[in-house]
Amino acid sequence: MNRVYLDYNATAPLRPEARAAMINAMDVLGNPSSVHAEGRSAKGLIERARGQVAAAFGAEGADVIFTSGATESAALACAGRGLHGAAIEHDAIGAWVSDDLPVDAQGHVHVSDPARAVLQMANSETGVIQDLPEGLAVSDMTQAFGRLPFAFNWSGAQMALLSAHKLGGPKGVGALVIRRGTDLAAQIKGGGQEMGRRAGTENVIGIAGFGAAAEAASRDLSSGIWSSVEKLRNILENTVADFANETIFVGKAARRMPNTSCFIAPGWKGETQVMAMDLAGFAISAGSACSSGKVKASRVLAAMGIDEDRAGCAIRVSLGPQVTEDEIMRFAETWLKRWQKHQARMV
Repeated sequence: MNRVYLDYNATAPLRPEARAAMINAMDVLGNPSSVHAEGRSAKGLIERARGQVAAAFGAEGADVIFTSGATESAALACAGRGLHGAAIEHDAIGAWVSDDLPVDAQGHVHVSDPARAVLQMANSETGVIQDLPEGLAVSDMTQAFGRLPFAFNWSGAQMALLSAHKLGGPKGVGALVIRRGTDLAAQIKGGGQEMGRRAGTENVIGIAGFGAAAEAASRDLSSGIWSSVEKLRNILENTVADFANETIFVGKAARRMPNTSCFIAPGWKGETQVMAMDLAGFAISAGSACSSGKVKASRVLAAMGIDEDRAGCAIRVSLGPQVTEDEIMRFAETWLKRWQKHQARMV
């Protein structure tokens, strides 16, 4: 069975550029904090990657702080600051902020006090894109980075969270990007690594892979490849809608990520759909990977006013540049066959 991977919002396949950079970094001996030649070589890999991430993100190299991932970046940016957020934020943000900001039916959040607020740029479950207000304290940009054209320096946010594996880098490495002059207290203390903001010997291999992936993702974005991905997403939705007209496409009236489709087949549980499609050779999800397996329906969909029964029948299909039209049509046809069988059982 040739499996088809349609869960890019959970993690993207490792890019060959990232793999090559990581293999090269494995042969670099030194500790990047050491002043001898071996240490300087390791430090050079980190600084090269810092520049690559900064250039792809539209920031300055000195603004990039490497971490173990977006979850750590969220703690570094948000802990103890009394920030406000919405229920649509990722759990890594929700652990540190309130969820009292209002959300409308299309998934848009109203922010009245940006300096004390957190707002994601794009939602991992629905793909809905937010307009970031000037002076926003923190933004989770993990899903948007490498997929949407923007620059951090123009975004209006003071800090942004990034994750390498969402754009084809390795798992276990990310970054917090901070606008110059923004106060930040280190959460992991010890040595003076990462400009004193994140102690601990850096993950040289992972960071090298992150930098290479960011540079490659930037090239892809400039080439217009995500417009082709959006066309495939639309083919999927139109095909499903033509034959299963009860299907609800979440956030369809909003501006969305080009690769993301969240849809509801009323009466057919999302986890049942995921298992059925997995057995048929397709990898999809029923929501954020970090909340998969939980019995409770998505709090993102609940915040948008979708009742629990319908929210429990949602799946997310998220595409990437490697996905082909043939694979999308195979998925749609297979899903529709399973849906028809489910409908027949309900009669």
